[in-house]
Amino acid sequence: MKPRFSPLLSLAVPAARYAVLLSVVLLSGCGDNSADSGAQLMQLAESGDTQALNALLGRDAEPNYRDTCQWTPLMKAAVNGHLDAVRSLLEAGAEVDAADTGDYTALLLAASNNHAQIVATLLAHGAMIDHQESTQGFTALIWAAKRGHAEVVATLLRAGADKTLPDLQGRTAADWAAAEGHEQVLALLR
Repeated sequence: MKPRFSPLLSLAVPAARYAVLLSVVLLSGCGDNSADSGAQLMQLAESGDTQALNALLGRDAEPNYRDTCQWTPLMKAAVNGHLDAVRSLLEAGAEVDAADTGDYTALLLAASNNHAQIVATLLAHGAMIDHQESTQGFTALIWAAKRGHAEVVATLLRAGADKTLPDLQGRTAADWAAAEGHEQVLALLR
């Protein structure tokens, strides 16, 4: 004779086993996993895994998810130079001018890290070209000039960046380029 399952036996499941079963249920799609998909989206944007990023976005992941510092997936993709990820996020509705706790935007992050194609892409999607972050008052142009990123400086100038805007210390992009010894950048700014 075969033993029959009794509903009362399920009450005797040890707590550790119950926790494992609960986690399997939660991972299989039950419950709210928006924070998990947001964190995953951040990781994929940071790594530049566009195929997985697009798959997750296709399952209605929030392209404007924010971490504790208010970074978005677009910021992660921009700072790390992942152009295809930036494009995918923008197509999915990512806010081009979302700012973190220091008022840094994807444009500022891309410019400061010498990602000229991403700068051009963000500008083509309406990024505020002269936005100033709140910690030092730097614009994308000031960051690029300070770091000697000539191609980014040229891209920003062609798009109409204001080269006369000063930071919180009263220094312009040209002042920073001169102070850092970036002659090629300084020539572009004159």
